[in-house]
Amino acid sequence: MNRKSKFIRRLERVLGEDYVISHPDELFVYEYDGSIDRAFPSVVVFPNSVEQIVDLMRLANQYEVPVVTRGSGTGLSGGAIASSGGLQIALTRMNAILSIDIANKSAIVEPGVINLKLDEAARKHQLRYAPDPSSQSACTLGGNIAENAGGPHCLAYGTTTNHVLGMEVVLENGSKTWLGGRLRESKGYDLRGAFVGSEGTFGVATKIILRLLQSPPVTKTYLGVFSCVALACEAVSLIISEGLIPAAMEIVDSLTINAIQKTNDVGLPKDAGSVLLIELEGRIGEVEEQGEKVEELLKLVGVLEYRLASEKLEREVLWKTRKGALGALGNLAPNYYLVDGVVPRTRLVEILEKVNLIGEEHGIKIANVFHAGDGNIHPCILFDERKSGELERVIQVGGEILEACVALGGTLSGEHGIGLEKKAYMPLVFSPRDLELMLQVRKVFAPAGRLNPGKIFPDAIAYDYRQQREAVRNAGPGSYL
Repeated sequence: MNRKSKFIRRLERVLGEDYVISHPDELFVYEYDGSIDRAFPSVVVFPNSVEQIVDLMRLANQYEVPVVTRGSGTGLSGGAIASSGGLQIALTRMNAILSIDIANKSAIVEPGVINLKLDEAARKHQLRYAPDPSSQSACTLGGNIAENAGGPHCLAYGTTTNHVLGMEVVLENGSKTWLGGRLRESKGYDLRGAFVGSEGTFGVATKIILRLLQSPPVTKTYLGVFSCVALACEAVSLIISEGLIPAAMEIVDSLTINAIQKTNDVGLPKDAGSVLLIELEGRIGEVEEQGEKVEELLKLVGVLEYRLASEKLEREVLWKTRKGALGALGNLAPNYYLVDGVVPRTRLVEILEKVNLIGEEHGIKIANVFHAGDGNIHPCILFDERKSGELERVIQVGGEILEACVALGGTLSGEHGIGLEKKAYMPLVFSPRDLELMLQVRKVFAPAGRLNPGKIFPDAIAYDYRQQREAVRNAGPGSYL
């Protein structure tokens, strides 16, 4: 206890007392992220410079304290949860867009910059930042790097790793280095690529060089209404088989549509089995030609109706169908557990049938909203965390869905990461030798394994879900978490 108190006093000397919190009442809001996981850090700090992070990492290394980095806390796999206690470094004060290089189409940012803020700044120069997670208006770019975040437009433009050129990184022992640089290609091992998606287990990114794209001259968004999800999936496969690669293709099922309509009436038919959002981008002639082909293919599959939006405000209304989906699920249940599995696109119908069957077997409703173009499903398991046994049942359902994805030739995560929630399922897709090699790579960056411990690997520190149940009881009856 005295050692920990000394550690906290040393932190206060580095940052000042205002930027170090350790009282349980203040730590309460840092015990969770965007999913169902719960655990208290011992202390949370708020640095505003790379020099402070260097000092913090050196102190944590000296006192042998585990370190977890946090952005906005919107993650969906427990990545920002301090499951082993210790030091949590919140990067929200490091939120500057340091430069935008128009000629070279790149930006240098700090890790606490909100994703949407960079995109808005880039668009003033007819540029854009392409990766757009559903939490785009809240999530940070540092967190996007940790989880290799995707989003609706990753179908055409790729996930975060395709847009990170280089970064300044502070390692476990407090040393500082650069990975990558200002160019897309570099010689030697791709350490930049290894760092992206390492979920905070390699180090802390303190400056990030990101690739920007030219804003498309023309954008058109289609919304197709179908009688069932299977037909919407058929339309997706048919469109891509015809050689078209839209910027985005998203499917929302009937349960989610009803939830959205209760929150914000966007004029969707109440009896719609699913809707399919398709966004086309490019030069005017190209988009017009693709649009005609999309309309033809939608009719061929049996679309009930479709709408076209070419103006910005019209497109924003249609995208509310997708972007507002997760928040709208609060109309259906107090809690949801979002599974982030992936299957080959041609097997979407099979996996969704399996998801529905799993839900029926367990008596649990599951809403579906997903990146159809690349087979990244997002079953949202609806439940009430306050009911005895519900949490365990939901975790079992999530595990069965992941097993079904792997059985169909898929994998465990498309964009949310492994974190706490999926680590037990890693042996489904990786051999013991695979996992051993991954751990060896981690040891190169963080030999002591104190950066985000207990994440990714099934042999790491076990997570105790009793902490979650205690948090629910503390909140009291009638409260929603």
